Amino acid sequence: MKISKGMQTWKLSPVAAGCAVFMALTGHAASAQDQQTTSQADAATGVQTVKVTGIRRGIEAAISVKKNNDSIVEAISAEDIGKLPDQSIAESLARLPGVTTQRDVHGNASIISIRGMSPDFSTGLLNGREQVSTGDSRSIEFDQYPGELLSGVVVYKTPDGALIGQGLSGTVDLQTVRPLDFKGRTMAVNYRREKSGLGLQYDKGTGNRFTFSYIDQFMNRQVGVAFGFARLQGQGPASSRFNGWGNGTTTYNGQTVNIPYTGFEAYTETYRQSRNGLMGVVQYRPSRNFTSTVDLFYSKYDRSTRNVGFQAPLNDTGTSAYDKPSQLINATLSGADVMSGQINNVRPIIRNDNEVWNDVTRSIGWNNKLKIDQDWTASLDLSWNSAERNGTNLETYGSVAANNLTTIGFARGSRAFTSSVDLTNPNNVVLTDPQGWGGTETQAGYVKFPHVYDRLGAVRLDVSRDLPEGWFFSKFTGGVNVSNRSKTRSFVEGLLSIKGGADRYATAPFPSGSSAQGVGETGLTVLGFDPVAALANVYNVNPKQHPDIYNKDWVVREKVDTAFTKLGIDTEAAGIPVRGALGLQFVHTKQESTAFSVDKNQGTDDLHRPTATVTDGTSYNDVLPSLNLVGDLGNQQSLRFSLEKIMARPELQQMRASGSFSYDASKGYYTGGGGNPQLKPFRAKGVDVSYEKYWDSKAYVSAAVFYRKLDSYIINTDRQFDFSSVLLPTSYQAPSTIGTYNTPLNGTGGNIKGVELAASLPLNVLTRYLDGFGVVANVAQNASSVSIPNTTQDNGGGNMNLPGLSKRTANLTVYYEKNGFSARAAETYRSDFIGEVTQNTGDRQLTYVVGGKVLDLQFGYEFQDGPLKNLSLLVQMNNVKSAHFTRYRKTKDNVIEDRPLGRTVLIGLNYKM
Repeated sequence: MKISKGMQTWKLSPVAAGCAVFMALTGHAASAQDQQTTSQADAATGVQTVKVTGIRRGIEAAISVKKNNDSIVEAISAEDIGKLPDQSIAESLARLPGVTTQRDVHGNASIISIRGMSPDFSTGLLNGREQVSTGDSRSIEFDQYPGELLSGVVVYKTPDGALIGQGLSGTVDLQTVRPLDFKGRTMAVNYRREKSGLGLQYDKGTGNRFTFSYIDQFMNRQVGVAFGFARLQGQGPASSRFNGWGNGTTTYNGQTVNIPYTGFEAYTETYRQSRNGLMGVVQYRPSRNFTSTVDLFYSKYDRSTRNVGFQAPLNDTGTSAYDKPSQLINATLSGADVMSGQINNVRPIIRNDNEVWNDVTRSIGWNNKLKIDQDWTASLDLSWNSAERNGTNLETYGSVAANNLTTIGFARGSRAFTSSVDLTNPNNVVLTDPQGWGGTETQAGYVKFPHVYDRLGAVRLDVSRDLPEGWFFSKFTGGVNVSNRSKTRSFVEGLLSIKGGADRYATAPFPSGSSAQGVGETGLTVLGFDPVAALANVYNVNPKQHPDIYNKDWVVREKVDTAFTKLGIDTEAAGIPVRGALGLQFVHTKQESTAFSVDKNQGTDDLHRPTATVTDGTSYNDVLPSLNLVGDLGNQQSLRFSLEKIMARPELQQMRASGSFSYDASKGYYTGGGGNPQLKPFRAKGVDVSYEKYWDSKAYVSAAVFYRKLDSYIINTDRQFDFSSVLLPTSYQAPSTIGTYNTPLNGTGGNIKGVELAASLPLNVLTRYLDGFGVVANVAQNASSVSIPNTTQDNGGGNMNLPGLSKRTANLTVYYEKNGFSARAAETYRSDFIGEVTQNTGDRQLTYVVGGKVLDLQFGYEFQDGPLKNLSLLVQMNNVKSAHFTRYRKTKDNVIEDRPLGRTVLIGLNYKM
């Protein structure tokens, strides 16, 4: 928001707004207290209490969770069943203090960071049970979990002694409904029609979201049943991406000059997605002393991306059958800088690619709780969780026909280009190996079939006892949890060759039905076709064996035994009532991995390489104490203090046993690299202090500081290694088996610290004229002393900041709700950070990501009476400002990828009975 006055322009950011709201809340505490007193007086005189519904209901329920928990938490509560407004729960989480999300290239939020730490530092739970992931590491993909199927979320920023599977930065517990908590039968239907990509120059996307929820009770409320179904289906708008390959120099008229690109690639992309989610709960309570609950969760998420692309190497110097030396011609210079010109003898690559991901998540849990007597309660919990991903990544290559190289025209600062050859004329282009990539074979395309299967089974047994009044400790809880996890990752890959082709120069015509397709913002047009449909008719698939492919195949197994105890605290100190909990967990971890070791000295990159199967692992113990104290300062003010020791187990891909090695004749010893099955976890000590002021569950302000001392951190580095365990009988026999191996290792730590301010305020506590209006705001400032070797895509060397760390984050939500009308504006902000993208190899890669703001709007009306009572209308607009997804190398002016995401508008109906 900008406010102009005279010649000055003031910009209101979420950060400033958050601080302003925090100050306003503190300054108006007396006003809010007066209103609270009035409300109590009304209740005493029999005045009817107004029932809170809708947006305020969800906010107040979340405030109540935060207020009453012994740990420092943030919470989300659905304003009603099926009513969380976001496409995935990750988008809702991103509005909480200290929580951020990274959006993918399609604008979807998937992974989250808590307090500026990498997603791998946090863990995801469903109803208190650890969840596995479809990616190659631990962090779950939150877009697998439709928000409409969840009743709430609790984010633990400090540990709870009885919570299993906690993360170092935080723990996210997703929660589904318990049907016996409802007073009666409840049903809700929700439909939304979506139009996306508004504001972009390409075709707009369309989609649908449908949700059905049903809750009921039977057998005199001894049995409760809940069922939910959520479907998301849509086709995203066509989007563009451009990647310049960096500047360079060439010779023009005998002078060395600077050209803006040594090459470039551009794509037009279309995206489809569908997600079906199911939630089911059966709750059986034959008496007040026994409850048995079975809950099920299922999600199937299918995504498909189609790319039509153009790659142009502008600095070819080869003289093979493929290439002629390229030259700069018709140039316009400004000093030594080329402002415009043409590059001749260019053999471009025309790309028609398709990428498909099919993800399935399954979870089942069975909890039995028995009250043995008036003091003792026992609980047995059994659970199973699995996640599976199958993918197909297909690339096809075309180029100009033989001896018909093109000339590319360009201008500095522009992404528009020209081609002297008509690339939409079937007589001018062919399917082929454009650059001789296949070596002795042809490579007219490439195909990958990645597969991930992750599963975890767990058994938990615990008992609890209420302790006599007057004791320092108020409740005892103790138990054990045993879990077994296994993650398998495998890749099958192959080169595509032209059917009937005798050598690597073989060609084939573009398939019939090919049509002209625009390529990004370049102004170029090429022939496009469906590569999946052409696969069987045009290409042979030749299996590809390479060290990198072997090293993508691995299995990691992990068994974790946890014994835990928790003592509730209810006492006084210096006349101040104090509550909280003292917790202790003893965690024994046993891990191992089985994978391949590849001898790179034997064979060639295109032929089978000798391999050996390696199994390795380790075990270790951790003792994790935690203390959470809440001091009641009076007038609904609390001071929280937390002290803890925490840990996060390594990324699963870091624990793989796969690796490769070779004899380096120039150094005179073996060198290699790979995973490390003997890795120990990240370990840290932490302290948190938080001040909170509440006005019942209507409003609150909080100010928190935190500090994490990392005792250990995992980095990739060279170490001395004895290769005798991986050498094959046919391996080169070096003078010594000792060499160097690049692998993840436990190194020294650092620290992470931050400040968080948060506030939630219905504005009628300030004045009755603002009845119905409210504000929720938060801001966080984070810092870290940790720097690690640079492994981002810029390959720049040196060190980089902690991945996932945005130094500043902020959120501002303004809402109105009264007489059936509702409106909400929510803006999230994060500063630049190092994020993660998935490469076409299937591996995760760190990359610099530009931060920014995302603004969402929502308007609605619910009929209050008459035949349409309980029917509500909804209009949403997401990404109103059309934020971009932008990645860069080292400096922000060196852009790798810049994708405008466009706006999304949804029109919906909700009905509840």
